[in-house]
Amino acid sequence: MKKLDMDIAVIGAGPAGLAAALKARELGAEKVLILERDTEAGGILQQCIHDGFGLHRFGKRMAGTEYAQVFIDALEKTDITLLTDTMVLEITAQRTIYACSRQEGMMEIRCGAIILAMGCRERTAGQIQLMGYRPAGILTAGSVQRYINLEGYLPGSRAVILGSGDIGLIMARRMSLEGIKVEGVYEVMPHPGGLTRNIVQCLHDFDILLHLSSGVVKVHGKKRLEGVTVARLDENRTPIPGTEEYIECDLLVLAVGLIPENELSIGCGIEMDPKTKGPLLDEEFMTSVPGIFACGNVAVVFDLVDYVSDSAETAARGAVRFLWEGILEPLQYVKTVPSGNINLIVPQRIRRGGEKTVSFYLRVKKPDKKVVLEVQEKDRVRESRRFAFVAPPEMIAFKAAASGSGDVILDMKEGSHA
Repeated sequence: MKKLDMDIAVIGAGPAGLAAALKARELGAEKVLILERDTEAGGILQQCIHDGFGLHRFGKRMAGTEYAQVFIDALEKTDITLLTDTMVLEITAQRTIYACSRQEGMMEIRCGAIILAMGCRERTAGQIQLMGYRPAGILTAGSVQRYINLEGYLPGSRAVILGSGDIGLIMARRMSLEGIKVEGVYEVMPHPGGLTRNIVQCLHDFDILLHLSSGVVKVHGKKRLEGVTVARLDENRTPIPGTEEYIECDLLVLAVGLIPENELSIGCGIEMDPKTKGPLLDEEFMTSVPGIFACGNVAVVFDLVDYVSDSAETAARGAVRFLWEGILEPLQYVKTVPSGNINLIVPQRIRRGGEKTVSFYLRVKKPDKKVVLEVQEKDRVRESRRFAFVAPPEMIAFKAAASGSGDVILDMKEGSHA
């Protein structure tokens, strides 16, 4: 078995992994390694040929491939080691990675710090308990995106989209441009699951109907998809009798959510958050296992790649600091507590003591207008922000001061706008 010693190892060469590795090297980590199971760097951005990336970070609209190329070009100018076509099999709490590849064989990599950047995966038909057989023609939105954008195949001629996640909305537009008839988008929730800009640009601009509180209740066909039955759903997501409708189609696209890819994290004993489906993190994005950090969609599903890169750089700063300073004594934490309309918060806890600036990422439970977000600590308001509109698909990102002297409460409530 080949044995390596690294200052910092990054698992994943998507937008999070690339940004984390570059920032770690910039901050002085000398031996930085990236492990990627795909054949090249870029992650999901390889198949994202649509624009809308980089608005926050670079101040201009970029395709996903362009955004990734900026980091790939920067990587090539450094001495960071990138191992592609490499599968990580296990990580340990002692910061040892076991991986294998055709080129290097089995590897044992001892690290000063590890940054997890494995991204996320899509929910499948089995995970949403879709009724019916499993004929050819039922694909996740990401699979359809890869078939069309990278492989050059059209997987169908008439499509129904289940779920209104951003990839599904973007593929509704892409399929329309390629000549596939999109019969409609069906969303089980009473509000859309994707960004407002994608609802407008991908559905409204192409006259594609969005059906809220609706879903696919049956799949027809054995060998090849022949059609689906859709119906209106009540508040318990139960089909309403008499609202069923049969739609003939040969392609059912599933855009029903993403799950952070955390099998390695769980195997290492990292404590997980049931709301984010990612690790419990502190303000430096360190997990419950000292020296192991997480960023990007493996930590929480982000809606903008710009935020993914920001979270990666936060994790890299924490990893480099751990590399040089370590942890001299057990850390003590205060919690970040969601209140009001807030559903989830990252980071979930903050190290006790010392004034610090914390980057917060949060999502709300339901759409609302004219609200006030308050950051409270020890019965005083540290930060107050007003929002004209908030919705679950659109992540709120901001920085606020915290002393770590007591639990930090993030409360969203009704407010007034002058």
